[in-house]
Amino acid sequence: MKNFLHDLQKHLLTGVSYMIPFVVPGGILIALGFLFGGIKVYENTGFAAELFWLGKDAFGLMVGALAGYIAYSISDRPGIAPGFVGGIVSDRIGAGFIGGIIAGLLAGYLVEAIKNLDVPQMVRSLMPVLIIPLAATAIVGLLMVYLIGPPVAWLNETLSTFLNNMGAISALLLGLIIGGMMAVDMGGPVNKAAYFFALGVAETAENWGPVAAAFVGGMVPPLVIALAMLLAKQKFTDEERAGIPGCFVGAASFITEFAIPYAAGDPARVIPAIIAGSAVGGAISMGLGVTMMAPHGGLFVLALSNKPLGFLLSILVGGIVGALVLVALKPKLEKETEATEAAVSA
Repeated sequence: MKNFLHDLQKHLLTGVSYMIPFVVPGGILIALGFLFGGIKVYENTGFAAELFWLGKDAFGLMVGALAGYIAYSISDRPGIAPGFVGGIVSDRIGAGFIGGIIAGLLAGYLVEAIKNLDVPQMVRSLMPVLIIPLAATAIVGLLMVYLIGPPVAWLNETLSTFLNNMGAISALLLGLIIGGMMAVDMGGPVNKAAYFFALGVAETAENWGPVAAAFVGGMVPPLVIALAMLLAKQKFTDEERAGIPGCFVGAASFITEFAIPYAAGDPARVIPAIIAGSAVGGAISMGLGVTMMAPHGGLFVLALSNKPLGFLLSILVGGIVGALVLVALKPKLEKETEATEAAVSA
């Protein structure tokens, strides 16, 4: 069971890594279209509208890419076509990312099962180019349309309706959860689940508030580390403090992974602190009604937020809260050094 869960995580992260090249240009091109052409850019023609539709085209492929490369991770190249088609079907019927993940897993394991069938030698040569892609694509596509897709689409629609009608308290809670999840494993599966949930809401409900909360939640952890090291230099080694500029760069660029070395070195103190900071920042962002119409880019896409000052305030307050928690949890370095020296001399 442990090996299966490890493999499952690997397959999901493979799908995500191949999907990112579709997500980033898609989201930024859509945002630039809105920036140059206004909120009704899709009703117009011209350069801004073309940017918008190019972004929509790229966005339209990302669920297919997610599913296709999850299947590829499981069953190699024969899984790409049925996975990709299953993901595109999921997108078409409104099942979104959740449906895409299911389609990718289904396609991958189905292709593996077909590959292991005992068939005559004359048929085996046709398996990779005809039988496997045809049978698996048809089975996965039909299952998505008639069995798996409808309940997942209903779930997505219900969730989207809830998000668009939520009150201030619910928005704060959602921001708290998204922000906190972004900091839990700093780029791992929990982080990715929150991030792609936010992108899914933006895609299906055109609600970009959760994306802003995910931005804040992902940018706060490196900021927490940097601010804590500035506030309490005596609690960090010279080697750790040398990473302050890098942490600021990570925070500005929305690269949460800059916090990983510090979390790995002292997980019991660092992880609760960055989760606290990211959760507070995400809640403030949602509470203020901040949106971010780009999937990545950190401060470099600040102009694409509806409330740039609110966005910056959310990050700053989250960073300060997390830094204060970390400073409170961290012992003075001198005590640890003295204890180490005493143990060595003894």
